[in-house]
Parts: sequence; C-alpha cells; structure tokens
Amino acid sequence: MITQEVFGALGGEAVTAIILSNKNGVKAKLITYGARLTELWVPDRNGALADIVLGFDDVDSYVATDTFFGATCGRYGNRITNGQFSLEGEAIQLDVNEAPNHLHGGVDGLDRKNWAFEINEAANSVAFTCVSPDGEMGFPGKAELRATYTLGEDNVLRIDMEGDVDKHTILNLVHHSYFNLAGQGSGSVLDQQIHLNSRFFTPIDDELMPTGEILSVANTPYDFRTLRPIGGEIAKLESVGSGIFGEGGGYDHNWCLDNAGQSLRPCAEAFDPASGRVMRLETSEPGVQFYTGGYLNTDIVGKQGLKLCKYAGFTLETQKFPDAPNNAHFPDCELHPGEHYHHTMVFSFSAR
Repeated sequence: MITQEVFGALGGEAVTAIILSNKNGVKAKLITYGARLTELWVPDRNGALADIVLGFDDVDSYVATDTFFGATCGRYGNRITNGQFSLEGEAIQLDVNEAPNHLHGGVDGLDRKNWAFEINEAANSVAFTCVSPDGEMGFPGKAELRATYTLGEDNVLRIDMEGDVDKHTILNLVHHSYFNLAGQGSGSVLDQQIHLNSRFFTPIDDELMPTGEILSVANTPYDFRTLRPIGGEIAKLESVGSGIFGEGGGYDHNWCLDNAGQSLRPCAEAFDPASGRVMRLETSEPGVQFYTGGYLNTDIVGKQGLKLCKYAGFTLETQKFPDAPNNAHFPDCELHPGEHYHHTMVFSFSAR
C-alpha cells in the first residue's frame, strides 16, 4: 500500500513524503528531498515494530545538517582526493566540500535536490528522478538519474539507483541510511553485531582517504568475516581521521566484497541480540563503506526529540571504491554515453 503526505516545503516547493507499507506492518517513509529514506519500521522477535533508521521530523533539520541521513548521494558517493582526477587526459576539478577533498557529490550534491517522483501501486514502489546538468559540482556531462524504492510482502526493501549520461564521466551513487536495529535514538550500536562478506579492506590516511593499498582483514580489527559485536575491537583502531574522530573513533572504511562479478552478491548481515532483529544486505557493487557514526553527538536531535550520540547508527554504503578515479587498480567508476549505470541494494528483514 502507498500513501502520500506533505512533509514540508523548500524554496516555495513542496517536499512530499511517500509511505510504502506491507501486510506485516513494515513501513518505509521516503521524501523527495534527497530521494531520502526517513523512516523504516520493522518487527522484533515479539512482533513489536521500531523505526530503525536515523533522521529528522522536518525538512529544515535535513537542510541544516551534513549528516546525509537516508539520502541518495552523488554524483560520486564517498571521497575523491583534492576533488581532482583526470579523464581522457583532461584535468577535472570537482567541488571541494570536505577540505581539501570532495565528498558525496559536493556542497550541492544530489542529497540537496528535491527530486520528482512516480508511484507504481502494483509494484508497491516509488521512483525518484532528477537531472544533474553538465558541469554541476564540476562533473562532466548531463546525468539523468533515478532512485527506486520497492517494498515487498516478504519484508524486503529493494533500492535501485540508475543513471544515463551524455558525456564520458564518472558515476557512483550511494544510499546513506544510518541503521540502529534497536530503534532510532535508543543509544549506541556497539553491542549490535555485524558480518561483512569480505576478506580485504582499503586502509585510509588521516584525511579518511584511501592509501591505495588493499590489505587482508585477517588478525586485524577489520575482520568481520564472522558475526561479531561492532564495538568488540573498536578501541583498538588506530587514529581514524586525525582531529576528526580522534583515537579509536570508529570505522569509516571500505571493504572489498567477495564474489566479485556476480550480479547480486552477499554483502552484510547485522543482528541486534536485544530485539532479535536481523538485516541482510545483497548488492551489485564491489565495495561497502561501513561507518559507525563517529561524527554523531548529543547536539544532534533526531526524530521524536531523541538526542543522538556517538555510534548512534551505522551505515552500509555499497559503492565503487573511494577515490577510484585516482587508483587505476580499483573498480572502474567511469560511464560513457550509451552505457547504463545500475546499482542495486536488497535489504531483507527478519527476527530470531
């Protein structure tokens, strides 16, 4: 079932909320601002529903912060060193919004657009669309973009992000929900458990940029090949982003997913022992950014007036690798006219 309501206004233009629901009470609330997931209600082992994504109750709060809660980010999700890369011998300069680097599409990225939308009642889905003009935030070419959310009766939320361009360019769309399987605003996620289907990760420097290395997770705090608590070894991490997170400030790294080449590969499983909620993720992409909310703090007031805290949620941002345009051995992120970009995420929810 699909319903609509007014969520707010932006520059005199309405921001619409679209609510997808199923017979089990699972509900996904999306808004046109940022093609964004603002609520996701799923049951625990006793059937009690909770909203498991972080967010805000009003548009102004989304505009005022750079948390990217629930947003469709791009044109290039994650970071590019100095906002620079070369394409066909031409030096490209992108917007630098996390000095000195580029992050998530720039200061006016896709998360800042009020997207158009179409509803498909039969599929229980909503498709958001927007056009990014040639040169926006420095990106070559016009990009026609689409983000479709589909909720099934089997408690599966599918996200399809697509794009077509008229010039040789780069494209890497990212979905940026923060999850807390105990419920948004309920505290930290350090006791929740995570499994990542990955034997390798890309280490980062003090500016959170990839060093270019691809290292084994074996015998490191980055080894989530079996389900284990998020906070189990978080205190053992080296300084993550000097002056940003501080010592042991949490995870904000890209993992290289196993089974490369499959159209849809297992990515992650998350489990909350307290509620029994389980979330499994499959994706078409080669990497996933696992971020544990090191920037979050009690100054951020989320939905229902609940204050957040450090580690209040985690992201699983499936993606090409960060800074791929400057690392030839990373998965290709280039897109040519006539090629179709299609990035899929499939979230399955259950309880035990």
